[in-house]
Amino acid sequence: METVEKNQAARARLIKRASLVALFGNLVLAAAKIITGLTAGSLAVVGDGIDTAVDVLIAAMQFFIAGVTARPADAGHPWGHGRAETVGTAGLSFLLFFAGFELIARSVSELVNGAEHDVPELAAFVVTVISIAGKLLLAFNQYRMGKKAGSVMLSANAKNMAADVVVSAGVLLGLLFSQLFNIGSIDTVAAILVGLWVIKAAVGIFAGVNSELMDGGALNEQYRSVFEAVHSVPGAGNPHRTRIRRISGFLDIDIDIEVDGELSVHEAHAIATEVENAIRRRLENVFDIMVHVEPSGDTAGAENEAYGLNEKTVNRE
Repeated sequence: METVEKNQAARARLIKRASLVALFGNLVLAAAKIITGLTAGSLAVVGDGIDTAVDVLIAAMQFFIAGVTARPADAGHPWGHGRAETVGTAGLSFLLFFAGFELIARSVSELVNGAEHDVPELAAFVVTVISIAGKLLLAFNQYRMGKKAGSVMLSANAKNMAADVVVSAGVLLGLLFSQLFNIGSIDTVAAILVGLWVIKAAVGIFAGVNSELMDGGALNEQYRSVFEAVHSVPGAGNPHRTRIRRISGFLDIDIDIEVDGELSVHEAHAIATEVENAIRRRLENVFDIMVHVEPSGDTAGAENEAYGLNEKTVNRE
């Protein structure tokens, strides 16, 4: 458990470091886009800046949540505080959704009301190109740090920033067409497309985190590694009613195994301990393992098992 706590502390430091990079990087880009968009007359650039401003809030939230997830388990949270990251990622998706919706509503309102728009100035092009370069660097940083920390929150933010690159590229095309055809309203249409893309990214992030909220998302390869671990231990067999759930970047595993019913409690416990060690050797970032021992051949109630997986169900998929 001490090793797990050290890993959690190290992981929290990585997430905080990545969050600070994202916070200050997005703060500079957001201020540049909003100010330039307002002065250069580009609603699409302003909208892109608002989206980036949301990224500043997301980074601040990541920094705060990293501290929460690093807290040890307590009486009120016996599984620790890792779910704070999952909840925070879900909150991230809602922030993005409403930012995109607000941008679409504002842009549609201006089109319906026939608001006049001048063709955006050259400064709007410059700040958008800079934004694309900056977002590419930030997305790479979040992806690399997220992979290193095993953080679904950082990985989701990396996807969000990668989507921002596409958004900014769309803004750039809108600005280009506005200049080519001398039609300012094209920029407003580009702003609507930006809003739709932001909403799409929000829905994608929520769909990904929803699996973790529902205690799902474990890979078949992880279940197979657990089953292989059981079979590697002499005296352990028939792994079943197996459940793997992700809590933040760690795995919580429950499994039933069968042993010789004539063994003493001490001997059965020793086999269960070996199974636990074998699983930890095959899977990284395991938070906890609960091994339940049953006597071999005791199938009473097995047909009524309504949860967990066994080798047959995993191999069918």
